[in-house]
Amino acid sequence: MALERELVDWVRELDEHDLRQLQLLIRAHLERQTGTSGGGEEKVSLRSQMVRCGKTECTRCPHGPYWYAYWREDGKRRSKYLGRLIEEG
Repeated sequence: MALERELVDWVRELDEHDLRQLQLLIRAHLERQTGTSGGGEEKVSLRSQMVRCGKTECTRCPHGPYWYAYWREDGKRRSKYLGRLIEEG
């Protein structure tokens, strides 16, 4: 199946930050579909979290859900904020 030209053009326009977020999402999606991390890469797990903003006058805390990617690298647990990129379900 060929990728839509519009999708390919969209990916080419992404900056490094957005490309890294997309890479994490793709790895996590592949792991969910295949059940493996594949290619010797570290397993990535996605988690949605509600976040408190810290403002004392805020009456709507916590905010979210916001998505984070988690993986292990060099023996350390790493995380990356992904924002509201994934729909629940």
